[in-house]
Amino acid sequence: MPLDTPHAPGSPDFSNRSFLFVLGSSRPDGNSEILAREAAAHLPAGVPQRWVDLNELPLPDFRDGRHEETGPPTHGTEKLLLEATVEATDVVIVSPLYWYSLSAQAKRYLDHWSGWLNVPGSDFKERMAGGTLWGVTALAHDEHVVAEGLVTSLHHSAAYLRMRFGGVLTGTGSRAGRVRADEEALLRARTFFHTEAPLARFPYEERVAV
Repeated sequence: MPLDTPHAPGSPDFSNRSFLFVLGSSRPDGNSEILAREAAAHLPAGVPQRWVDLNELPLPDFRDGRHEETGPPTHGTEKLLLEATVEATDVVIVSPLYWYSLSAQAKRYLDHWSGWLNVPGSDFKERMAGGTLWGVTALAHDEHVVAEGLVTSLHHSAAYLRMRFGGVLTGTGSRAGRVRADEEALLRARTFFHTEAPLARFPYEERVAV
């Protein structure tokens, strides 16, 4: 969808981009969602945004069927999420930091990506390649380095699918709404989606490139 705002040299091009925000918190209006919505509010007007809440669209536990004859999801939540995922150019995983990783809801969603790789006719890996994966997380700690496990999980997922990785927007928040007091996180949110996301590479690929 063309945007009204012209693309300025040296700035990201938002024309023909669409964002899918996947909410993986166990409670509504959590700190991670608050931070994600703050970042989304600073996207250029006209950039499509779609928000899905994994509590309202629950997925069953992932069952590995790579060595069984399975067809594509034909109805329900899984079909909706598969279509929403491949149709977006930018996928944003919004998850609080639980035990230094993703929430169960967000991890289950990513586990289903493994199944979608093998859905006949989905071309999931090919359609995801070249897109961008982002993360937003709130954590009950002032030192955001403790979220490295979550960051690594998302980065390596992007690298496997040959996606770009925009990084993870982090903020401090334990009690409800606490992230609004993290002024640095709110400041970063304003420009988070305006950075050029590099192609994600596994560490061994980076060493070979050097």
